[in-house]
Amino acid sequence: MTTKKTTKPTQKELEILQILWENPEASVRDVFEKMGGEDKNGYTTILKLLQIMLEKGLVTRQKSGKLHLYKAIPTKSTAQNQVVSRMIDTLFQGSASSLVMNVLGNSKASKKELQQIREYLDKLQEGKS
Repeated sequence: MTTKKTTKPTQKELEILQILWENPEASVRDVFEKMGGEDKNGYTTILKLLQIMLEKGLVTRQKSGKLHLYKAIPTKSTAQNQVVSRMIDTLFQGSASSLVMNVLGNSKASKKELQQIREYLDKLQEGKS
């Protein structure tokens, strides 16, 4: 039986990737502890998730003595783009403007953030003119 390879991480996989972006190499125990230990997740659950992520091509694994060290393959930016694209397609029927309007309407963007957004939109518009 062949497994379907995908690079789109699930929510739990994104949590693990976040840890790996902050700690370029991490063992299962490192990830387990940073995710809250037994109170939040079982050690074997984290191990299994990392094995699945390895099969999906989301992480690499390298043996270091008795430990296996995991590294994230996608960059944080790549993963963010994938999640946003999936959100636009599924929740906003392909409308990026609906996503942006929803985010800006439901969050408290600071004046600085709004200025950065305006500057970014101006750059996009100039590039299309």
